[in-house]
Amino acid sequence: MTIKKALTIAGSDSGGGAGIQADLKTFSAFGVYGMSAITALTAQNTIGVQSIQEIPAEFIQKQIESIMTDIGTDAAKTGMLANQEIVGVVAEAINSFHIPNLVVDPVMVAKSGDHLLAQSARIAMKEKLIPLAEVITPNIFEAEALVGYTVDNLEKMKQAARDLHQLGCRWVVIKGGHISLENQSMDVVFNGSDYYILKSVRFDTRNTHGTGCTFASAIAASLAKEIPPLEAIKRAKDFITEAIRSGLSIGSGHGPTNHLVGVHSKW
Repeated sequence: MTIKKALTIAGSDSGGGAGIQADLKTFSAFGVYGMSAITALTAQNTIGVQSIQEIPAEFIQKQIESIMTDIGTDAAKTGMLANQEIVGVVAEAINSFHIPNLVVDPVMVAKSGDHLLAQSARIAMKEKLIPLAEVITPNIFEAEALVGYTVDNLEKMKQAARDLHQLGCRWVVIKGGHISLENQSMDVVFNGSDYYILKSVRFDTRNTHGTGCTFASAIAASLAKEIPPLEAIKRAKDFITEAIRSGLSIGSGHGPTNHLVGVHSKW
C-alpha cells in the first residue's frame, strides 16, 4: 500500500489538543502518514501552559535528518519553534533536504495576545523560513507582529496578506477568527495576484484549543496528497469549521477541537 506522508516540526502539547498531537491526529484524519520532529516539550492542559522545555537545536536537526534520510516526506508543517537558533536549523534542514509543500504556522503570539517568540526569532522566521513556504497561516496577532501595524478589518487583512507575500512565500492565509467580521469567521487568502475570502459560521464555544495547529496541518495533509493549494486551504477551512462545531468539552478550560470529525469521511 502506498500512502502519502507529512512531517510536523513543532512543540508537544501534553494535553493533546494542540501542537504535535493535534498535527498527527489531523494527518490521520486525512489519511496521511504522520511523522514528527519535536521542538519543545510543554506541561500544558486546557487551562494553560505551566512549563516549557526547549529541545536543543542540534537534536531537532537530527530528528529531521533521521526522517528525511530514510522515510522522506510529501509535505511538512512547522509550528512552535521557540528561538532564533531553532528557526535557523529548521530552515537549513528544509533547504538541504528539499522538503516540499511547506506550511508555516508562525506561532509567535498566543490567543491572549502574549508574545511567545523573541524579536530575534521573528526576524529569522521572516528572513529564513517564510520564504521557503508554500503556505503561511498567521492569525491576526501574528500578522500584526510580522507586518508591524494593526490588522483590525478586512482591508487591513488584505494589506497584510499582500505585504507578507512579498517575503517570498507563495500563498498567505490571514486567519480572521479573532476579529468580528459580519459575525462570521472570515479568512483572507492571497497568492500574489488574487484574493479569496473564505467565510464560515462563527460558533459560540470555548472548545477552540489547537485550531491554528489543526488548520495548518490539514493544509499540509492535502498538499501531501497533491491537492492544489487553494483547494487544500478550502478543505482545511471546512475541516476546522466542523472540528470546532463538534469540539470536545474536555477539562475545565478551553477544550480541543474534534480531530476525529474527518475520519472515514470526505477529507
